[in-house]
Amino acid sequence: MTAAHIWIVSPASAAANNGNWQTASRWARFLRGRYRVTLAQQWPPEGPPGPAPALLIALHARRSAASLAAFAAAHPQRPTLLLLTGTDLYRDMHTDGAAQASLRRAGALALLQPAGLAELAPALRAKAHVIYQSAPALRPAAGARRYFDVCMVGHLRAEKDPATFMRAAALLDGAGVRLLHIGAALDPALGALAAATQAATPRYRWLGPLGHAATRQRLKRCRLMALSSHMEGGANVIIEAVTSGVPVLASDIGGNRGMLGEDYAGYFPAGDAAALAALIARAAADAAFYARLRAQCAARAPLFTPAAEQTALLQLVDNLLRREFPPYTTTWTPQ
Repeated sequence: MTAAHIWIVSPASAAANNGNWQTASRWARFLRGRYRVTLAQQWPPEGPPGPAPALLIALHARRSAASLAAFAAAHPQRPTLLLLTGTDLYRDMHTDGAAQASLRRAGALALLQPAGLAELAPALRAKAHVIYQSAPALRPAAGARRYFDVCMVGHLRAEKDPATFMRAAALLDGAGVRLLHIGAALDPALGALAAATQAATPRYRWLGPLGHAATRQRLKRCRLMALSSHMEGGANVIIEAVTSGVPVLASDIGGNRGMLGEDYAGYFPAGDAAALAALIARAAADAAFYARLRAQCAARAPLFTPAAEQTALLQLVDNLLRREFPPYTTTWTPQ
């Protein structure tokens, strides 16, 4: 029997090298052991139409709205799955008509962490499923390190609020702490700010865009990862830090709480550079606090294994293709 064909729409491309692309690429890899998978930026494809896929998976409610609408109109009996991003959950679905239509139109919704369920109306929540993202574990860096490096991984754009990370660098005192920023300047003004900060603040280093493998290797050699975003659907960089033994300092927003837990000790108010700087200084000076952050992150690591993500994804896709829509379930959360 020929394997069913699944079409994944990802507006982000490999060249973008962002979290949405990493998710789409990983899901395609997980599904290819059981299904035929096409990963593209839209549906339908350009050129002569071929046989319609059995299932359409779309990332991003607003940016994939046209693809989802076209598929639903052409094949109303075929299932669709919409993966909600951070901008979907925490901005677009509240203000954008195309995003709202996508949520209503999709047969099922996928979220990357359970706190996002609170953003959904009851009718939408009933068709929502939580699938934590994953990353292969890397052996933590061993041995003494000259610097207490803190890494931010994310392209320079408003949603990631890199300016807070830069301001924190200027507020820190003492030698030995460096703030390293990996990411491309998608916003030219933020790129200019990063260059100016680097010139004025020696502890801040903007490394620019790096490939995924190089980023993970740099991240695992850091002592902390900082995430200052104003909105996140479920940041994959949190998972890549946790699965490398690197604790996280994160803005206190729903998407981060859904990943790290309500009682996590490493939150700071979004946009508060002084609070971030204080947490960095405390982690660098207080061994007990640093150990607490590491232990709390290690307790979350079982949620983020590739086997767990693949199992949850295949179960959902199998059910959609069988026309079974089980109620919302989520994976085990450490107590």
